[in-house]
Amino acid sequence: MQGEPLLTPTEMGRADALTIAGGMPGERLMENAGYAVADVICARFNQGTRAIVLCGMGNNGGDGFVIARVLKQRGFAVRVALALPEGMTARDLKGDAAGAERAWRGETLPATADLFEGAKVIVDALYGAGLSRDVSGRDAELIAAVNMARANGASVYAVDLPSGIDGRTGEVRGTAILADETVTFFRRKPGHLLLPGRTHCGRVRLAQIGIDPRVLAEIAPETVANGPSLWAECWPEAAIDSHKYSRGAALVASGPLTSCGAARLAAEAALRAGAGIVTVATPPAAMATVAAWRAAFVVRPAADMSELAGLLREPRLRAAVLGPGLGLGDDVWSAIRGALEGHMALVLDADAITQAARRPDEAFALIKARDGGVVLTPHEGEFGRLFPDIGGSKLDRARAAAERSGAVVLLKGPDTVIAHPDGRAAINENGTAALATAGSGDVLAGIIGGLLAARRPAFEATALAAWMHGEAGRIAGPGSLADEIAFALRGVLAAGRPAATAPFEGDGDDDVVATD
Repeated sequence: MQGEPLLTPTEMGRADALTIAGGMPGERLMENAGYAVADVICARFNQGTRAIVLCGMGNNGGDGFVIARVLKQRGFAVRVALALPEGMTARDLKGDAAGAERAWRGETLPATADLFEGAKVIVDALYGAGLSRDVSGRDAELIAAVNMARANGASVYAVDLPSGIDGRTGEVRGTAILADETVTFFRRKPGHLLLPGRTHCGRVRLAQIGIDPRVLAEIAPETVANGPSLWAECWPEAAIDSHKYSRGAALVASGPLTSCGAARLAAEAALRAGAGIVTVATPPAAMATVAAWRAAFVVRPAADMSELAGLLREPRLRAAVLGPGLGLGDDVWSAIRGALEGHMALVLDADAITQAARRPDEAFALIKARDGGVVLTPHEGEFGRLFPDIGGSKLDRARAAAERSGAVVLLKGPDTVIAHPDGRAAINENGTAALATAGSGDVLAGIIGGLLAARRPAFEATALAAWMHGEAGRIAGPGSLADEIAFALRGVLAAGRPAATAPFEGDGDDDVVATD
């Protein structure tokens, strides 16, 4: 699978194990990890800075002991706060963590909340990415004390992932550290991108610690960060000899005059994103309003759903966007059903999702009877109506929904997830608060429709659309309306195809990706 892989804690454990089996000692990996975090801290703070390193009993704690040793060697005033289960001592540490503790020649104290008062730097090496249970008791008190110290001016550096964040799901397990920076290793984890974990990480730095990228071939991760290395070949560039029909024809179905704005936004976005020609099928009373919006639209009357169904049978159509403002009457389903039985790629959004939720078995059977090319774009409320019994993390839910429905599923939000029925998934990370405005989702549906009309594969087209949508929101900026986000697609395309080189390929340098 193309794209920047994201490794679950289990997959990261396999990467470590494969590397160690290949001849790299585990203690060397731990040393490299510790030095990487210490280097980040030393780049900002001077000798004499007071630092507290909070260590747990696992390998994350072992990393912490290495960090403490390196900081002390470089002139920091360092103490280790060791948090172990009741009745355990440092002698109970195992493996490489025990070796790192023995190599530490500084002060180690039982972790208590008062140790963090007055610290300039706090290193969180309590849990890391592998946490899969809720934090409670004394450890919850320690996390609260670290967060209080941060509120009072301390800088907090998390090792791998802020303690209390589930590395697989991004969930807060009871309570969690709020970090200023997080240093993770080899590859990022889903918890760095999924909310609320992303908001706890601060700035994320990725350190290469000696794991050979070739182990990824054996691990075969199925989750990636949504970026150019996933979809660069799908970038909407027209050949010099192209024309409007070779670029692709799309149709957007509009509702009545009172709700035709949604279809207008989707149609404009489809035109800008790749379709060569876009037809808006609209009730006659809304035709003048739709036509006045953009002279580039082809506006066709559809007085009822049977007329819309007839327009959807146009052989030159490659894609259709159904749902934005379309309506909730029972007759609407007949047109959607006809489209699902037809030839073109489909984006089912908004009202089309509500229609499908009323008859999910029929809808999913129709989708699965096709050879792909259907995209569902629910927000959380629509997802709950369409898939009421699917629970779990956002990533798990999107995957399960794609498998059940047979469609590519884009589950919206600031951490939008795109999932394919075969298990592939991408997490989008360039969303902005500017997108949280009425009509923004209609623009996104239109972008997908335009890319599908240009014959881009459904999964890659949907991932690219999510990224383009985020970039358009960034360009449009705070206070933008949805039509301004659609217009900002010009700026996204004018910037050109982004570099397709996958980030963080392990060139020996630390790479930085800002997620705050």
